[in-house]
Parts: sequence; C-alpha cells; structure tokens
Amino acid sequence: MQYVSTRGGVESCGFEQVLLEGQARDGGLFLPQSFPDFSSRLSEFKGLSFADLAFEIVSAFATDLDSDRLRNILNEAFAEFTHDHVVPLIRHDGTHILELFHGPTLAFKDVALQVLGRLFEQVLSDRGEVMNIVGATSGDTGSAAIAGVYGRPNIGIFILFPDGRTSKLQELQMTTIIDPNVHCLAIDGSFDDCQSILKELYSDVDFKTRKNLGAVNSINWSRILVQMVYYVYAALKFDEPVTFSVPTGNFGNALSGILAMRMGIPIRKLVIGTNENDILARFFSKGVYRLGSLQQTLSPSMDIQVASNLERFVYLHQDKDPNQLIEFMTSFTKHGHAELCMTGPVDTHIEARQVDTNLTIDTISTVWNRHHYLLDPHSAVGVAAANLTDTEGPVICLATAHPAKFPEAVKRAIGEDIARHPLLDAISNKRSRKKQLPADVNDVRDYLDKYALST
Repeated sequence: MQYVSTRGGVESCGFEQVLLEGQARDGGLFLPQSFPDFSSRLSEFKGLSFADLAFEIVSAFATDLDSDRLRNILNEAFAEFTHDHVVPLIRHDGTHILELFHGPTLAFKDVALQVLGRLFEQVLSDRGEVMNIVGATSGDTGSAAIAGVYGRPNIGIFILFPDGRTSKLQELQMTTIIDPNVHCLAIDGSFDDCQSILKELYSDVDFKTRKNLGAVNSINWSRILVQMVYYVYAALKFDEPVTFSVPTGNFGNALSGILAMRMGIPIRKLVIGTNENDILARFFSKGVYRLGSLQQTLSPSMDIQVASNLERFVYLHQDKDPNQLIEFMTSFTKHGHAELCMTGPVDTHIEARQVDTNLTIDTISTVWNRHHYLLDPHSAVGVAAANLTDTEGPVICLATAHPAKFPEAVKRAIGEDIARHPLLDAISNKRSRKKQLPADVNDVRDYLDKYALST
C-alpha cells in the first residue's frame, strides 16, 4: 500500500514513513493511493473480535509492517480497555449507542492512540531513532496521546492546549502525568491558535527534521485508519445498512466513517453534529467553508473553526486533484472562506446538523429521564443531531467521552452531581505541571529547542 499527499508535492511512500512523518513535507495530508473494497469479506469479518477485526483492517493499509508484530500491538492496545467488547453497542428505545470511552482516558481517542503509541515505539526502536511528538488538543486528544506514550524512552511528547478552555478534568488528565518525557504547554489563546502553531512548526521542514517531530493529531493517517475499525465493527452487528451520527469538531472521527463507506461497509448515511461552532454544518449544507467567530460551549472538544481533516475530504471529493485542493485551501487561508463548485448537495450520504447548548442540555436531560442513561455533552450533540434527521434503518450514535469528564454540564442538565468515575476522582488531588506560553510559534519553537529529545 502506497500513500500520496493531498497537495501532490511528494513521492509516494509506505505506511511506516506516513506514521513517522504525520504531515507530508509539502504541507498536505497523507491518503492511500487507493482504498480496498471489503464488501466481499463482510461475512468473514462479522464474527471477529474487535482486536481481530482491527488486524484485518489495519494490515490492509500497513503492508510494510510485520504481521505478527502488528497483531501483538493491537492485542496489547485493546487489552487496556475495561470492557470485554472494547467498544460495546447498547440500545435505548430504537437508538443505538456505541460507547467509545472505555479506554484509559475515557475518550474515543484512546482507541487509536493506544495503538499509535505502540506503533511509534516499535518502529523507532527498529530504526534506532527518537521522536518528539507535538500535538494540539481542544480537550481529549492530549490526555489520550500522553497515555499512549508516557514513559517510553525514545519518545518525547509536547501537547499544546488552550489555557482555561478545556474542562478542568481534561486539563488534569494531561498535567498530572509528570513523567520527564511529557510536556504540557498551556497556550494563551484558542485551540485554533494551538493548531495554527502546530501547522507552522510542521511546515518548517528543516526544523521538523532536526527535531524529529511527529504527530498524534488526526493529521496523522494512522489515527483515521484505526478509527475506521469501530465503524466496521458496529455496522456488522446488523443485517441491513446503518446510519451513524457523529459529534465532530476537527472532522477526523467523521472522516473515518466516510472512508469506511468508501470501502464497501454497509453504511446508509453519516449524520454530522456540530455545536455553535458550525463551520462544518454550513459547509455540508452549502459547500461554503467560511470562518466564524469561535464560541466556547459545553462541548469544548468541538470548539473548533478550522477542521484539519476537511482537506482529505475535499481532495477525494475533487477526484484527487491536488491543484483544485491547493486552490481551495489557499483561498481559505488568505480570505477565510472557500467554496466548492456545486450543482447539488456536497454529498448525498452526509447530513450535517447544528445543535446549540439548549438542545444539548435538553438531550442529556431527556435521555436520562427516559432511560436512566447519562450522556456527556459531546455525545448528546450526536444524539440530538440524529433526532433532527430523517433516517431509515438502525441509527448508531457515537458516545465519544464518559460523562464524568464533564460533570458541570451533566449537573446543569439533570440537577444532580452524579457524573463520576474513579479514574477521575483519583486525579483531583494529584500534583500537576504545565508550562504557560503565549500563542506565538517562536516561543514554542524555543521551548522545543531546549527540551526535545535527540539521538
């Protein structure tokens, strides 16, 4: 399996290089040259465990990895989850909930990042190299990435997060891991500021090479790849095509579902739920990608205006034409907006819905009162988006985080302080450590100059 950049400026390469580089050197994002069609293998896949299914999917894209090592990595990664099925599917009154929060940091990002940390360690060890991971987080990516790599001797990790704009528990999940290879950088700005700094660092090819920078954000193809597995796993629980409803901010989770459709998985439709930061809802309804003003909401992991993974979608939508993609992205970078040439919907298999704070709160309350089941505010956006959409057949809503990560939002919705989890209760009094920095790429670059690992 060979990979290309969305911007067409680098030679094709294998999975290991894509894993370690994260972002292509021309500033684009990696995608496979072609996608396998799994439609003839669905009956074979149907009875597999989650780890075994993950091996079948991932191995088709990582053809330069040793099969036995890959299988061991996947088995070890998913052994970290507290549920036997890793991502259990439960039913409430016609709606199915896919719980993706049974990993070590109680968020869906554990599914991919427990794998990614082990892949990094294996490949770096084989090559005798080190890596300095630099990531940006609006909430959950940071803690999940840290949980995947802390204590690993050949990896340093530097996580940028918007100071004061994650939940307190999300911050503590990062800053209470005080291993020497972990650096939490509290940026005086928004998540989009953090992401902009990250992109600038990766665009400096000389600096990226000298400092051995690697990516754990969903710009890294490996994240998207592993997330596809739970779409396949859940869809094959049914004997008819299904609809998924996905809360999204940076568009990585939703893109994984779109690509699963592309590979012949029986998915009828994808519903995308956004909060008041509705740039993606507007894009899929009108084909116009336009910056708005960033709003802080009860679902902070979705408080994003620039969705990195939309680049991959636009590239595929424009028949893999890098020139059209570059024109689209250049327009957005220069003017804050870009448009697709459209004569109809952006994609007839994708519907996007904006869910505001009042509806989010109402959804948490309604689901609790009817079913005695707690949703976190991000998952509630997905459930509400599904309720706003006409669908046929089974509907699967992705529960992306444990409600205990957002106790204030849950209490506001149901009037009780019951969103708890022992893992989170245990960190409230732990020592924490963070470095506060301005939203300036030069300050972050100076910090990396001082603390990055070297061979």
